[in-house]
Amino acid sequence: MSACADRQQGVTSIVITMPKVKTNSSAKKRFKVTATGKITHQKSFKRHILTKKSTKRKRGMRKTGVVAKPNMEFVQRLLVLRG
Repeated sequence: MSACADRQQGVTSIVITMPKVKTNSSAKKRFKVTATGKITHQKSFKRHILTKKSTKRKRGMRKTGVVAKPNMEFVQRLLVLRG
């Protein structure tokens, strides 16, 4: 008797599971979740055309921003976060 003789041929078990929810790829590159649960992002307008912007303005754009409360639920849904 061979090792595979005790298997039933042609019998498959069908397991129905809910589909997985995918994280939005662009959102996971742009946002970071802190240990306290806040969601941070980089400030905008810091890529090009920097000569006309003041040094103080550019220095402020180095810091990370926090997602505002009205947008928090939308960003959490993109990142598939619970809570």
